[in-house]
Amino acid sequence: MKKIAFLLVSLFSLIICSANSQAQIAASPTFLNQNQTNASRQWVDSVFATLTPDERIAQLIMVAAVSDVKRAVIDPKTSNPAVVEKLIRENKVGGIVFFQGGPVPQAQLTNYYQSISKVPLLIAMDAEFGLAMRIDSTVRYPYQMTLGAIQGSNDLIYEMGAQLAKQARRLGMHINFAPVADVNNNPDNPVISFRSFGENKYKVADKAVAYMKGMQDNGLLTSAKHFPGHGDTGVDSHYDLPLISHNTTRLDSLELYPFKALIANGISGMMIAHLSIPALDTTKNLPSTLSKPIVSDLLRKQLGFDGLIYSDAMNMKGVTKYFPNGRADAMGLESGMDLLEFTEDVSKSIAEIKKSIAEGKITQAEIDARCKKVLQAKAWAGLNHYKPVDLNNLYKDLNPKAAELTNRLLTEKALTVLKNDKDLLPLRDLDTLKIASISLGADTITTFQKTLGLYTTVEHFQVPAKATEAQITELREKLKAFNLLLVGVHLGSISPRTNYGLTEQMSAVLQELIASDKAVVSIFGNPYSLNKIQKPENARALLMAYQLTPYTQDLSAQLIFGAIPAQGKLPVTVNAQFPYNAGIETLAIGRLKYTIPEELGLDSEIITFKIDSIANLAVTQKATPGCVVQLAKDGKVFFRKAYGKHTYEGNVNVKLTDLYDLASVTKITASTLALMSLWDAKKFDLDATMKDYLPDFEGSNKADLQWRRVLTHSARLKAFIVLWKEAQNADGSWKKKTFSTKQSKKYPTSVVGDSLFIFKNYDKKIFEAIRNSPLNEKEGYVYSDLSFILYPQIVKTLSGENFEDYLKNHYYHKLGANTLTFNPKRFYKLQDIVETERDTFFRMTQLHGQVHDEAAAMLGGLSGHAGLFGDANDVMKVWQMYLQQGYYGGQQLLSKDALVEFTRYQYPEMGSRRGIGFDKPSFKYTGNAPKYASPSSFGHTGYTGIMTWADPAWKLNYVFLSNRVYPTRENNKISQLNIRTAIMDVVYEELLKKVNPVATAGL
Repeated sequence: MKKIAFLLVSLFSLIICSANSQAQIAASPTFLNQNQTNASRQWVDSVFATLTPDERIAQLIMVAAVSDVKRAVIDPKTSNPAVVEKLIRENKVGGIVFFQGGPVPQAQLTNYYQSISKVPLLIAMDAEFGLAMRIDSTVRYPYQMTLGAIQGSNDLIYEMGAQLAKQARRLGMHINFAPVADVNNNPDNPVISFRSFGENKYKVADKAVAYMKGMQDNGLLTSAKHFPGHGDTGVDSHYDLPLISHNTTRLDSLELYPFKALIANGISGMMIAHLSIPALDTTKNLPSTLSKPIVSDLLRKQLGFDGLIYSDAMNMKGVTKYFPNGRADAMGLESGMDLLEFTEDVSKSIAEIKKSIAEGKITQAEIDARCKKVLQAKAWAGLNHYKPVDLNNLYKDLNPKAAELTNRLLTEKALTVLKNDKDLLPLRDLDTLKIASISLGADTITTFQKTLGLYTTVEHFQVPAKATEAQITELREKLKAFNLLLVGVHLGSISPRTNYGLTEQMSAVLQELIASDKAVVSIFGNPYSLNKIQKPENARALLMAYQLTPYTQDLSAQLIFGAIPAQGKLPVTVNAQFPYNAGIETLAIGRLKYTIPEELGLDSEIITFKIDSIANLAVTQKATPGCVVQLAKDGKVFFRKAYGKHTYEGNVNVKLTDLYDLASVTKITASTLALMSLWDAKKFDLDATMKDYLPDFEGSNKADLQWRRVLTHSARLKAFIVLWKEAQNADGSWKKKTFSTKQSKKYPTSVVGDSLFIFKNYDKKIFEAIRNSPLNEKEGYVYSDLSFILYPQIVKTLSGENFEDYLKNHYYHKLGANTLTFNPKRFYKLQDIVETERDTFFRMTQLHGQVHDEAAAMLGGLSGHAGLFGDANDVMKVWQMYLQQGYYGGQQLLSKDALVEFTRYQYPEMGSRRGIGFDKPSFKYTGNAPKYASPSSFGHTGYTGIMTWADPAWKLNYVFLSNRVYPTRENNKISQLNIRTAIMDVVYEELLKKVNPVATAGL
């Protein structure tokens, strides 16, 4: 026994020596440094002088409070506002620890409690991942384990701490019981787990220091926990006293490492855990909270920590199981702690502490010194100049857009790919995939599924946590039609006690999906949940998202499609298949990313207000019944919003996914796209003539017209021909072999619905009319539809494919732009297509799902000048490919040369603003383009109220969809009010302010 005792003493001496060397670099917390103002020191001394001995003890006590008693998970007898008020008035406690509630009720209570307190109260909260850990309607940042997956610089974690500090101070808080510095190396840890940065002591230390500095640099006191290390426990100290059986060498080298690093960097506080650690104190069943060898000798003396030492909650079973409340509080101060958190019986505790003083277990001088230290912390936190919490704009101030951006960026960097069979991720070759998404543990469509649907056509299914066998059987049959399954495992619990929320039904379905060899699995939950899943490594790809939030779901979907890279690594060892630091990096492949304006340095509030004002003006002034606005910069979609209704008198709200008639935007989203592709293939020569690709034009007045001139609207072609008029008799009846009101073999093609059909092969007559039309007498720019009507037949001649098939096979399906189509009623419900004009002169009906343009209608709805329908997001994909010089989704779909050639000014010396097919800004502002558009920009407008514009200089991409022609084309307010260009100019103006704020002060 003597030998054992000697060894224990020797080992303890080793830790003392090691700790002493660490103590030499311990940094004193800023609230204790000598740079405090004389005013602060005077305030501390003057307040201290007013306190009785009992009140000095009370300054070391923090009691629990809630601002919503109905939701309280702690004893309402101790946290009820009336009870807390009594403790403040009668016992003069030093602080409050808030638990459940809401921000405004908490702020109101804080103001009231402060108003009745003799000395301003320290207000604290457990806000490890943000105020949302305790109260509603506030920011929730990622769990620390999610942050542990982030590689490289910890600047973002520092920024998170800084933001949280500002939010906490805005709420009237002074202390955050964070960061958690425990090294979690026990997969079955029931209480730390996801709250830890992980199992690597160095990374835990670095990230904890960054988080702590972010908070303290911005005026918030911190408290690292749970000293000396709660990471390797299998018992929750809320319910029992955990045993740590490691020796001192292990404790010093591993568990204590992050705490030492925090001390060396000047952390202001340290929270002691309720742990039994025989290597540090052999007293049986003695929690570390009450251990003088641990608190005073190890932490204070050996590690040199001179900040505030807090107890963990003194109502936890880890301490109360063996030491009744009151006596435990006294023993806590005897051990060396400064502040007792969540004292349940304050009067009894004060009495026990006074008894300890009387018995010489602690001196009044020690109590006084700790009281002064608490007052110093209060002065540092600004309580020497106390001001009540301002309730105005509290919700808004507690939920800044900057926090949303930080959340998004932290989540993005943490996402971890653990399996990627044959580099499946990011997904490529979308035209080869038939995709289903399955959300396990969900009853309705999830954020994950909604974002997946932004990239291509995905059919969505949900499997409730308690799915029936019938539901599973039905799903099994439907999934046979798909060759790729995107599976989201939505775990409703983060705790091992509840199997992480993975039910038997979810587990069985997941096992079957993985076995199909078609599954990409995304886990929205604790990484340790992988141990509860059957052979997750057999999935084709496996993505760990760490928790279930809108951000993890949204960004996981974006990672799968290559809008963002995979950069995270596992911060813990799950098992042999998934060890610490596992993670496969993937690259972004040029697909649109969906984010918020702040990621681009823009202000959401300003952007939204200004665009809303213009779009709502368009609706209220009846320039259009509704519209969709989508904007992107640097390939990042930062604004998407729908306004108004399909019709003025209707009740169908515009949706982001609604299809609009793109009118002349067809010219550059379909015809010009096809021509660029054929130019790349050296099948179409811009300097060839019309007769070269249209043999029938040989001998006509257009035979020798050069395509370059034709496509820049400078070849003397007439603007248009009213083709339908030429089919009409003087009395309004239709000429023979033109139109019929009945469908037949001779009149097979519908012009509109079931009321008007066109004679077979009438397209030849249309082409003949164009061939024979006269040319304008003068040279110069005249915008013409005529040549664009001809491009579908040219594309078919040169490629061997029908025009629509060529576009869909080579571009739209590869881009995932599957809503882009002609004659959309073949594929979409009418409620998903926006109405256009009430035709009162040709088709005599409300146009809905049929092309608005008359000539395109006569061609069966498919033409090169009009007829394309689509939603804003899919239109933007085509234009993003243009901006990226032909690259999108990991493929070079067009050459850079093609984009350069087709989008440049062709004849600037002639004063022409046109590119090949594309419109460009006038040399002198005319309103055809945004006011601030660069000369390199290009775009087009559509007669129905459409505008698309791309600006390579600013990397801006803009899509505006509307149906201004409803109910009549005579309404041109959309141009008169300058709606379309004004919206894009909002973005230019905000970007210009960043570049030159002085010169743009008036914008």
